[in-house]
Amino acid sequence: MPGIDECLLEVMRLPGARGASVVDWTSGLALGTIGESPNGDHEATAAETAEVARMTAEQPAFAHLAPDGGPQDRGEAPGTPVEDVIVTTHDGYHMLRFVETAFDSSVFLHLWLDRSEGNLALARMRLGELAERLVLA
Repeated sequence: MPGIDECLLEVMRLPGARGASVVDWTSGLALGTIGESPNGDHEATAAETAEVARMTAEQPAFAHLAPDGGPQDRGEAPGTPVEDVIVTTHDGYHMLRFVETAFDSSVFLHLWLDRSEGNLALARMRLGELAERLVLA
């Protein structure tokens, strides 16, 4: 099972990968980064993507709902029911993949993917696999 550095190295093997990070969305801090950053500053990018992650994860519209409209208990670990968020720009994709953890599940993987060279479907599947195997120590 890969740690943060190994996970980020694997992410960068994806076609079109320009940069990646593991971010704590409650603090906005990058736990690890690799490659380029869209604005040239990994820490600023981590804070900005954490805002998107936090806003998405905390919205009731994305919660599991039972047929009666109330919360649904699916026996899942506490955390966000959102798996990932994809933001499309004119030249790339930003993928935020939430990582389920044994504690508070406030971590996500951020991948910046070049739109002309990347494969969005492949990247989404691969990020999901890596998020499941990621070991946070």
